[in-house]
Amino acid sequence: MSLHVGIDFGTSNSGVAVSDGRQVTVLPIDQKNLIPEVVKTILYITRDNKSYIGQEAVELYYKHNINRMRRYVKKRAGELEYRGADLYYVTDVYVYVDELQPGRLLQFIKTALRSESFEGTQVFDRYYSVAEITALYLRGLKRRAEILLGESITGVMLGRPVKFASNPDRDRKAEETLRQAANEAGFQEVNFELEPVAAALFYEQSIDRPQNALVFDFGGGTLDITIMRLGDPHHREVYANGGVDIAGSDFDRAIIQKRLLTHFGKGQVESDLHISELVEAVSDWMALPDLSLPAARLRLERAILGDMAPARLKALEALIFNDLAFSFYDAVEAAKIALSSQGATVIGLQAKDIDLWELYTRAQFERDIGDYQKQIEQVLLDTLANAGFEPDQIDVVVKTGGSSNIPLFSEMLERIFGAERVKASDTFNSVTAGLAIRAYTNQSITRNPSS
Repeated sequence: MSLHVGIDFGTSNSGVAVSDGRQVTVLPIDQKNLIPEVVKTILYITRDNKSYIGQEAVELYYKHNINRMRRYVKKRAGELEYRGADLYYVTDVYVYVDELQPGRLLQFIKTALRSESFEGTQVFDRYYSVAEITALYLRGLKRRAEILLGESITGVMLGRPVKFASNPDRDRKAEETLRQAANEAGFQEVNFELEPVAAALFYEQSIDRPQNALVFDFGGGTLDITIMRLGDPHHREVYANGGVDIAGSDFDRAIIQKRLLTHFGKGQVESDLHISELVEAVSDWMALPDLSLPAARLRLERAILGDMAPARLKALEALIFNDLAFSFYDAVEAAKIALSSQGATVIGLQAKDIDLWELYTRAQFERDIGDYQKQIEQVLLDTLANAGFEPDQIDVVVKTGGSSNIPLFSEMLERIFGAERVKASDTFNSVTAGLAIRAYTNQSITRNPSS
């Protein structure tokens, strides 16, 4: 039997589901997670090239890395060849590596698909391309799903955003990389469906009459919008798609840049360009893990001895060299989530040489992401115009994805369409379930050529 599943490969969380034509089952892939049907999109690669995903990856990372010892050794990385005018020479290139590092934690893997600057990363003695990193994660999902289902999975319906990137070539390359990764993970047949369309198919299971639906799929990495005719499986039609690569991870970065960098020296270290760059790197999830090098520590210690914001730079040193970056980003995300249900929260991180405490209100958060909100509203209105609809011609607005619960955006949707038309779908599983439906039926959907 050829078994096909739907996989929502998300920026923050992922999921796997299967449909038999009558019922959709979202699989409890991560038994260690609070919600087993939701798997954190996190990969941990150990020195012996074993890989772990989800909550297991997080727990092993904490067990292996927090406050561990380091020992840097100088290793040859290759040769550098220089030609210029009458000058030509070849010189060896050396790097310092921590030979006691037990593993490397990778998160926001999906974001790397659309990055123009990130092609891969070195993990111990091996270089992993973006496709290889993604394949490791997808292989972990596939292996767990096969254990639960008791049979081999041959095909997958993968979700993809409306736009991986605004540049069409970059968008096409991102999908090609994701397809390559799925093939490397062991899927023989790989198909794609837009994530908001998948969410619409899941919502369609709950209605008994045709509707014009706008799906507002707002997750950790992108905002995706689809306007669609639903309710008659034989006459579905996509009127317009829209999207922008703004979402939860951008809001996390805005919080760090606007509220938290002062805890690590911003405003007091600008006279030293190198130290200032270290401080600014705190908001970059891809850069921070690579900063734990002897040269960076030496610069920090010299600045501390020179009485340059010593307490704050001690906190920066601890953040970088005690492997606390993931804990820090986790605290920021938790605060952002808390503000969806309460007016204020505290962003906190306590560890050796770090005692971060920042009271943060919903009003401050909404100011910090105000420019993003304006862009998102414009994308929403543009998509509506492309479909040829006025707001009162939309029967229902379906919210899904973690960022769709942010009050600023719920209020925006209610203001434009009316509160009675805005419905919340399953925050984490609607796309996953819809992809399983699509994997089972794999039927064509009429699309407006302009969408």
